[in-house]
Amino acid sequence: MALKNFLRILFFFLISSFFINCGYHLRGTGTALPPSIKKIYVPVFKNLTTRYELDLKLTQAVINELITRGKLELVGEAEKADALLLGEITSFQVAPLAFTGKDTADKYNITIVAKIIFRELRSQQVLFSHPAFVYVEEYEVPEGTDFESMEAEALARVAEKFARSLVVALLEGF
Repeated sequence: MALKNFLRILFFFLISSFFINCGYHLRGTGTALPPSIKKIYVPVFKNLTTRYELDLKLTQAVINELITRGKLELVGEAEKADALLLGEITSFQVAPLAFTGKDTADKYNITIVAKIIFRELRSQQVLFSHPAFVYVEEYEVPEGTDFESMEAEALARVAEKFARSLVVALLEGF
């Protein structure tokens, strides 16, 4: 009986050791970046769409998310940075999804597509590149409210979620 308990404990210990050493980590706590990258510069994303100030909203949301994660120091000049994050917003679309009985749309879909390049500055090595990073979000326009104000609120939420998904992809390689 003692040998059986000893083997169980040994088995549990070996399995536990494997999971501790296998590199497993919770999402949001790891990093796939080289240890040399400590400072990042994020210039305002280029806006190739007709949506006013979309570049400012997305850039600010990405900066806020990077600050929240606390893994990198943001700097105001490329010369002081170890890495550079470039974004180019290539598409912004709002499309109706559902209609009321009065033939007016009450549910919409926002789609944002951006070209993203994250580069280490010293070696010019591209650490992350995505030619069409897409984020899609739905929102509703309750009866009696205007489309423009609901779209502005939805865009603020979309910017935050876009930034969160982008930063997770950058930092953790997901």
